[in-house]
Amino acid sequence: MAKALLRPGGLDRLMADSRRRVLVGTIDDSVMGLAIGRIDPVGQASLGIIDACYVEPEARGVGVGRVLVDDLVAWFGASDCRGVDVTALPGDRETKNFLEGAGFKARLLTMHRILP
Repeated sequence: MAKALLRPGGLDRLMADSRRRVLVGTIDDSVMGLAIGRIDPVGQASLGIIDACYVEPEARGVGVGRVLVDDLVAWFGASDCRGVDVTALPGDRETKNFLEGAGFKARLLTMHRILP
């Protein structure tokens, strides 16, 4: 997702795609957060995917991220998605706790081992 934003016109392309939603969260007219979601077809149904959700550190804990996630979840529901997936990186307890507070549950844990 970051690569798409960095390409010339990347944000415009994301915003023009009807299967994607780009949101910003503000406090006192200052942008403090960003969320990007997309709808992926899965067989006969669709799945909502939250590709990115970021809130500036000084704006965390006041509800900006929750409003962004809730808006994406509502959009996915109105778009007849059967569920919503979002990724939290291993060891990122803060993100995991935030997502669990927003109603998400882990359904897959991917383990990795580096080979010598």
